[in-house]
Amino acid sequence: MKTTSINSRRRSPSGLPPNLNDRDLAHELRLRLIGQEAAIDAIVPYVTMFQAGLSPEGRPAGVFLLLGPSGTGKTRTVEALAEVLHGSEKSVLKIDCGEYQMDHEVAKLIGAPPGYLGHRETQPLLTQFRLSSVATEHTPLSIILFDEVEKAAPSLNRLLLGVLDKGVLRLGDNTSVTFENSIIFMTSNLGAAAMMKELGSGFGFGRGTGGLSTAETKDRSRKLAAIADNAVRKAFAPEFINRLDSTVTYEPLSKTALEQILDLQLARLDAHIRSRMGLRYFNIEVRPEARAYLLERGISAHFGARELKRTIHRQILQPLAGFILAGRIRPASYVRISLSEAGDSLSFTQRLYDPAA
Repeated sequence: MKTTSINSRRRSPSGLPPNLNDRDLAHELRLRLIGQEAAIDAIVPYVTMFQAGLSPEGRPAGVFLLLGPSGTGKTRTVEALAEVLHGSEKSVLKIDCGEYQMDHEVAKLIGAPPGYLGHRETQPLLTQFRLSSVATEHTPLSIILFDEVEKAAPSLNRLLLGVLDKGVLRLGDNTSVTFENSIIFMTSNLGAAAMMKELGSGFGFGRGTGGLSTAETKDRSRKLAAIADNAVRKAFAPEFINRLDSTVTYEPLSKTALEQILDLQLARLDAHIRSRMGLRYFNIEVRPEARAYLLERGISAHFGARELKRTIHRQILQPLAGFILAGRIRPASYVRISLSEAGDSLSFTQRLYDPAA
């Protein structure tokens, strides 16, 4: 008699199991999201409950408010989850709340009612089709992101109340959209200025968690969470806050975390080169001193690790593009990236063999 192990799972088209257990899901997220364990621990159980068919009826599978200074990974968390569940970080329905700061602009989301001016021209953004378009057959969980939710008009917050509570949104044409198969994230910079003041010059590359004792780290986490909680209670009504499953306060990134983020960014750059260049691909080797140079210029107190991607783009990708157009890089060669003798720029050296060999 043939038996099937409870741990055996069919692989999805993206190469990931269609129903990751909580340990697998957490592991996959940690490979993509560095230094934010609290966010992973908060999100994973809700995804697992959905995959097991145990999510509460009549409401979204999970509702999360992500708080913290810029560049700590709030938006990246949502993208990483989309990448794990759907195979692409772009499988997210993103609503930029900065575009809905006036009450009349909210009509873009739900459409104008019949008889109103512009009814036929105003196509709603939050339709059942749009929600389904960011899900996949093997994981029918739509990921929705309301970015910088504190900037939205009060009417958008009122609209969200019904979605977060009943999981249903009524559009302008009187049709309904259900959010039961959705997980909703809201990011916000509420309290970020006060957090930066509390952190002082220790934000980012300096005194991250790697430079603090366990007691100091816990004390700082409590202070940041208290700042975030106070800011949220001032900005939102109690009935809105009560509909949240979890509020996650993001920690400043330690030196070790930033180095790991750099590893991820350089691996993405290598994959980008291979994908775009095809048979003309080449290899890159970034020397330790060049890595330190990128970290020094790619981390800022105000933007966290967000500037790192732009720094790699300016300091590596743009010069490589110039070398390619000039015919100075041969296919399958190795380009060593090191620090110039003056120490104020990067230098590029091509070899036709593996420099590590």
